[in-house]
Amino acid sequence: MNKNLKTEELKRILIVGSGGRENSIAWALSKNQSIEQIYVCPGNGGTANFEKCICLKPSSEDQKTIIDECQRLQINLVIIGPEVPLAEGLANKMRAARLTVFGPGKEGAQLEASKEWAKDLMIENNIPTAKYWSARSEEEALDILQKFNQPLVIKADGLAAGKGVTVCETLEQSKEAIKDIFSGKFGSAGNKVILEEKIEGPEVSIFALCDGEKLIVLPPAQDHKRLLDGDNGPNTGGMGAYAPALLINQQDIKDLTELVLLPTLNGLKKKKIKYIGVIYAGLMLTSTGPKVIEFNCRFGDPECQALMPLMGDEFASVLFACARGDLANAPKLSFKTHCSVCVVASSKGYPERPKKGDSININIESNPSLQVFHAGTTVDEFNNIITSGGRVLSVVAQGESFDKAFSLAYSNLKKINFEGMHFRNDIGYQVRNI
Repeated sequence: MNKNLKTEELKRILIVGSGGRENSIAWALSKNQSIEQIYVCPGNGGTANFEKCICLKPSSEDQKTIIDECQRLQINLVIIGPEVPLAEGLANKMRAARLTVFGPGKEGAQLEASKEWAKDLMIENNIPTAKYWSARSEEEALDILQKFNQPLVIKADGLAAGKGVTVCETLEQSKEAIKDIFSGKFGSAGNKVILEEKIEGPEVSIFALCDGEKLIVLPPAQDHKRLLDGDNGPNTGGMGAYAPALLINQQDIKDLTELVLLPTLNGLKKKKIKYIGVIYAGLMLTSTGPKVIEFNCRFGDPECQALMPLMGDEFASVLFACARGDLANAPKLSFKTHCSVCVVASSKGYPERPKKGDSININIESNPSLQVFHAGTTVDEFNNIITSGGRVLSVVAQGESFDKAFSLAYSNLKKINFEGMHFRNDIGYQVRNI
C-alpha cells in the first residue's frame, strides 16, 4: 500500500451535515478501531449516541468557521454529506485550505445542482435518459407543454431538497406544477424548469465512490419518495429504502457501470473536472432499457442509512483513498450479504409544514441487526430529544431475508413515539410478502 495512505493516519474525521445520512455514516465509521474521533457539524440529537462521535456546533453554512475548526482539530478527512454545501463550493474552499475532502467541488456538484447541466452531460456522452426541454419563463414552459399536448414530468432545475419534481397525470397538473415553480415555491431553484417526457418502469439507485479517475460501485438500493402507502401523496426527501435492490443483478451492475457510471466520470474528466465523491444515478428500468432519471452528487438519504450496515471494515480507508485521489492503493471494499432496510418516521405536516418541538420517546435497544439513525432531532436544555425537522428518525434493520429485516424494523417502530409521528407501512413492498 502507498505509504501516503496508511490507515493509521486516519484518526480524526469531520462529517458536514445534520441528517440521517450523516448520522449513519458516523455510525459506520465509528466501528473502525483506528479512528479516534468523529465530529459531525452541526450533527443532531443522536450524534453522541455513537462511540467517538460528537457534535461540532458551527452551522454548515458558516464555511470559514468550519475550515478554521478543521485546522484547529487537525482533521485528517472531511466528508461533506448534503448537496447544498457541495453546490456552494465548500469542498473547493477546504481543498484550498489543504484539507483532505470526500465530496465534489462546485463544478462537479452541478451534476445535481442543475438538471439542465446534467442532461447536457448525458446527451454529450450518450448516457440514456428521457427526452427533455428547458424553459426560463412560465410562458415558454406553457408553450412547450401546449406543443407536446401530453402530461409531462415537471422539474425545478436547481436544488429543492428532493421535492422539486412533479410526475403529472394530466395537462392541467403539468400547468399547475409549472406555475408553482415559477411562482417562487422553490426559490432560485425554480429560475429554470425542465419538462421531461414520462417514462415507465421500476426505479433503482446505484452509487459509485470516485477518486477522479477510478470508481467503486456499491450495492444498489431502492428509495420510496411518496409520503403515503401505495406510492401516493406528495414527493418527499424519501420515506424508506432497502438494499441490495433485487431488480438488478451483478451482471446488470457491470453493464450499468459501462453504460452510465464510467461515461459520466469520463464526461466530467473531459470538462477538466476531477470528481471526488459519490456519483448517484437514479435509474428507471424501462421496456427499452435503463434510463437515468437524475444524478445526485452525494449519498442518497434514506438509501445511505440502508447501505451503511452493509459496508465492510475497509469503508473508512476507501473513503480516505478516494479523497486523496488514490483508489488504486485502497483495500478492496467488501459488502455484507444481509438484507438491510430503512423506514423513516416523519413529523406531522411533512413535507410542506413539518411540526417541530415535540418530545420523542425511544424505547429501543440497538443491537448488531438494528439501528436508529437520527435526522430531524435536537437536544433541549433538559437533555430531552425533541423533533427539529420533517424526517425525524430512521429505523434500520438487517436480516437474512427482507421479510425478517422489515419485520424487525416495523416491530421496533412501535417503540418510538412522538406527536403526529407518520411512517409508511409498505416500504419494500416490492420484496416483501405483505
